[in-house]
Amino acid sequence: MFDIRFQSVSKRYLLRRAQARRWGTRPENELWALSNVTFEVERGEALGIIGHNGAGKTTILRLLSGITAPTKGEILIRGRLGSLVELGAGFHPELSGRENIFLNGSILGMSRSAIARQIDAIIEFAGIRDHIDFPVKKYSSGMYVRLGFAIAAHMEPDILLLDEVLAVGDAAFQLKCLDRIAELRKAERTVVLITHDLAALGRICDRVLLIDQGRLLMSGSPRRVIDEYVTLGPGIETRADTVPVLSRKPAECRSVSFSCGAESSIRTGYPMRARIEYYAAQRVANATFRISVFWPSGYLCAEFSTDIAGRQMDIASGPGVVEFHCAAAPFQPGLYRIDVNIEVNQHVIDGRQRCAILRVDAGKVVLGDFFFPYDYQVLQP
Repeated sequence: MFDIRFQSVSKRYLLRRAQARRWGTRPENELWALSNVTFEVERGEALGIIGHNGAGKTTILRLLSGITAPTKGEILIRGRLGSLVELGAGFHPELSGRENIFLNGSILGMSRSAIARQIDAIIEFAGIRDHIDFPVKKYSSGMYVRLGFAIAAHMEPDILLLDEVLAVGDAAFQLKCLDRIAELRKAERTVVLITHDLAALGRICDRVLLIDQGRLLMSGSPRRVIDEYVTLGPGIETRADTVPVLSRKPAECRSVSFSCGAESSIRTGYPMRARIEYYAAQRVANATFRISVFWPSGYLCAEFSTDIAGRQMDIASGPGVVEFHCAAAPFQPGLYRIDVNIEVNQHVIDGRQRCAILRVDAGKVVLGDFFFPYDYQVLQP
């Protein structure tokens, strides 16, 4: 039995002059955010939705949550919705966090006594007890999202809609979110999730939709759809910003690149190489080169660093190259953000944020977040 039926749905927006210039269309033109999209979500199923920015993912959740209506097609919902789709949606800015909990619960049809039974769990989960009686207009965006997720996940929803909730908060809060989603799944609640965290999609979801330019390209198992999404991705951007050779900085990064021997792409479990090209305007002592690899959610996944066991290096003036070699790429298939730093005595003298995207294709099977090479032996008693 389905909880959600999305039948031949299209959504059109009319662009005014400023919007048309932004999207490269004529004034008063149309933008079709979704075109003839059809899918169903079964009761108790966890559905992930992926696609590049502007693909139409959030439009689907806005339609499901009733924030906007379809231009064409039909949407059927069976059950009570809990949603975290737009920052601050459902909150009254002048009311306190506590008052907004009761407001949201009443909108969902819950009695005041039922809300009161959940309120301590909601406040504890959101981690904002010291601010719960302040007006939410004074909350940071992170506090908004933590409270919004806590409300949506504790108000006994039949269907939970989540848009990038794993991209906010610290690692501890993200783990709490994942644990709460797992509890809802055990209770046979339906979950629809948008996230760029491909590893989380693989852990949480039964099925994933791939959306591109408003159209449904693919529906299937997380592994199969994620592999297709990575194939459609931007690939490996191997160049950092080009900088002039003459500079006031002692040393600067010229580029960062990744390779996998004779392979055309980085593959999980296969040898990989990370390479920094730099230029030093002078001799630099006590230097450290560092490549940081981040999950799409923004949290650090791994690092390559020359600062091994506290040792630093001296580099001569002129161009140079630093290479890191990894016997087995540990990363799950997906797209990872890359930062590069050159440091002297632990102070950054050249930092390049978001200077590259590392694309990792499927290779050896990963059961978990990382490929972990190991050996074993059987010892007889």
